[in-house]
This record gives sequence, structure tokens and C-alpha cells, in this order.
Amino acid sequence: MKTKTSGGVEANSICLNGHSKRLVHIRYKDHIEFKNTSHKLYFDVNVREVVGWVVLETDEYLFLLYDRSVDPLPHEASESGLILIKSDIIEMKEIK
Repeated sequence: MKTKTSGGVEANSICLNGHSKRLVHIRYKDHIEFKNTSHKLYFDVNVREVVGWVVLETDEYLFLLYDRSVDPLPHEASESGLILIKSDIIEMKEIK
């Protein structure tokens, strides 16, 4: 079932309160930023990994939280996470 988010994005799955029970381990291709260098840089693709909770998933990307409070504190504005482009995901395993 697809759901529209407040931004009009059509999502395959969504967890509105940020406390998804879907925990995953992901290996993905990371982007490398370089600037203000006079050297020609040649890099292989940087592969990284992350463990987190899937909060939002569309056909194109995955919104993943990797740090959150069990009970949100009054001063907390948001959790920490990543938005991963699905085509950059090498491997994803659900953690039971």
C-alpha cells in the first residue's frame, strides 16, 4: 500500500512517530566530496555500512534512523539518520 507524505511523496511504507520496528543492516556506496584541491583524485567507490530503523521507504530512497531516544526528551528536535538512494544500496538485511 502506498501512502502520500505531507510533502506529497508517495511512500511504500511510513512510520510517522519515528519508532519503526523494522531494524536493518545496510551496506551502501557513499558519495565522496572533494574541493579546493590542485591534485587529481582517483578514488574507488567508498562502501560504508549502517544499522538503523526504516522510517520511510519510496521507490527511490530509504529514510533510516540510526540514533533515537526511547522516550523523546523535551529539548530534542529530531533524531539522527540517513536518506539513502536505493540504487546505491549494495546489500540490506533485516535484523530480527
